[in-house]
Formats: sequence, structure tokens, C-alpha cells
Amino acid sequence: MTAARIVVAGSLNADLTIYCDRLPLPGETLHGHGFAVNPGGKSANQAVAAARLGGDVTLLGAVGQDPNGDMLVASTGGAGVDVSHVRRVTEPTGVAVISVEDSGENSIIISAGANGTLSPAAMVPALFTGAGVVCLCLEVPLETVQAAAQAGHDAGATVLLNLSPYAPVPDALALLTDVLLVNAHEGSQFLGGFQLPVSDSPAIAWHDVLEEFARHGLSQVLLTLGAHGSVVLDSTNFAEPVVRIAPTKVDAVDTTGAGDAFTGAVAARLAAGDTLAEAARYASVAAALAATKRGTQAAYPSVAQVAAQL
Repeated sequence: MTAARIVVAGSLNADLTIYCDRLPLPGETLHGHGFAVNPGGKSANQAVAAARLGGDVTLLGAVGQDPNGDMLVASTGGAGVDVSHVRRVTEPTGVAVISVEDSGENSIIISAGANGTLSPAAMVPALFTGAGVVCLCLEVPLETVQAAAQAGHDAGATVLLNLSPYAPVPDALALLTDVLLVNAHEGSQFLGGFQLPVSDSPAIAWHDVLEEFARHGLSQVLLTLGAHGSVVLDSTNFAEPVVRIAPTKVDAVDTTGAGDAFTGAVAARLAAGDTLAEAARYASVAAALAATKRGTQAAYPSVAQVAAQL
């Protein structure tokens, strides 16, 4: 079966990354031991991850008329992503300032730049025709995300919303979302402070969480738990509504963008016809492999590399 097309609408950033022994405390200055400028942005990363895993991907976004914009268009296009709908604007390209400590953990601050100019008007319905999956995050204006979700919904696509960086979403966007992808902290915020179970809680606790998301209009949720793997909450699957996905163990070097690798892999596998649980298992491996190298897009694995670990 031929995989359906994936439309990724959202952000492209230049990642300004400095490596250090540990992350600084408030007000503290540390010496780093390496600096790099790499292509990034959640949506660009997700598009590249999906394309490297066999997806037919179109990216909708905006970059500046500057070297960072050139780098991002070249990197995403070079990965096989259709970048013909990435606009060049007068605002500077968005940037992310990233600190990565030796354990692989990171701290990130983003400045939207050109991403903030991506408007609902750019979410032309014709661009979503024939799409199987629409992949969204919250690094562009919320009204633009909602317009893309509406266009994807109208086109009959599966709308996959990565609720990151966290922001409250209107009920209308939640109702347009087919699959919500969140980490435990984001999930708790979305549910208004509802306490999510600890990693070793019994399945009945996860059923409670599933019901809580359903009360907020979400029937399919993919909840990532860091080192504890992930859990698929699917109220449409009466036989197996809760599926725990074990973590893939690796020696992490840089976790920056690993979550985007996970999201892109989920999009690629859903477009190929996998169930949500199958897509999550595949994505667990892809994200783990991405964390074994420095940077984001250059670290994302190929189909063969993921297959070797499954």
C-alpha cells in the first residue's frame, strides 16, 4: 500500500547550540565546550524525520531572507521534503538558543521571528487535498494551527497535534484533533492539573486518564513518559484501549529534537497505515536513535537503521 501524503504546518528555526558539563543555575555563567548552528524548529524537524522514514512530506512555513533561512530550506529540501510552500519573509528566521549538558539533557529558549508571520491565510485548503496526516505543533500562531487543523479535517486527514511548547488550546482545536501527542507535564496542564499516574501504575489508572482526556474531546492520545517509554490511550479501540510502549534503551548524547523525531515517525507510520500503537512502538526506536548523536535533523535515522533495532 502506498503511504498517504503528510502535511506539516509550522516552524523552522536555526538552532544555536552550546555544549556544557551541566546546565547553569539561575544567574550562573559557565564555560562551554563546543558550539554549533544547525537546522531545527519543531515542524521542520518533524518533516525531516518523517521524510527520512519514507514519508511523502510537504512543509508549510516561513523563514527570513537570511543565511539561516537558506540553511533551513536546503536542509529540509535535501531530506526529501517538499519545501515549495515555505515562504521567504522580511522578518529574520526564527532561532532556538539551546544548552546541552553532558548527560544529553537540554534547555531551550525560542524566538519566533519569521514563524510568527505564518498566518491562517497561508493554510490554503487545496494544499491539504489528498493528505493522510496533518502534523502540527504550537511554535506558530495558535489561529494558524487551528486553520491548518480545520483544513486537514475537511480533507479527511488524521490531525496529529503535538502540544508543544505548551499553551492552552480552544475547545474547537481539541475537537479537530484526531491524535494528541503530549508528554506527562503537558498532559497534566491540558487536563487542568489532573494528576497523571506514575510510570508503574496499574492499567486501571491509565483508564482513568483516558476517560479524562475523552471528557476534553480527545479519543486518541499518545503520552510520552521519557525514560519510562510511552502509553497509547485509545477509546476507539475497545479491545485494547490502553497500550504501554517500553522505552528503547540507548546511551543518549543529545536529546534535543528527539521528541520531534518521535512525532515525525508517528506521522510517517500513521500515513503508511499503522495503528497508533504500532506507530508509537516504531517511533520509540526512531527517537532513541536520534538521541545517540549531536544535533537534530542530521541525527535522525533512516528506515534501515530503525528496522535494524526493531
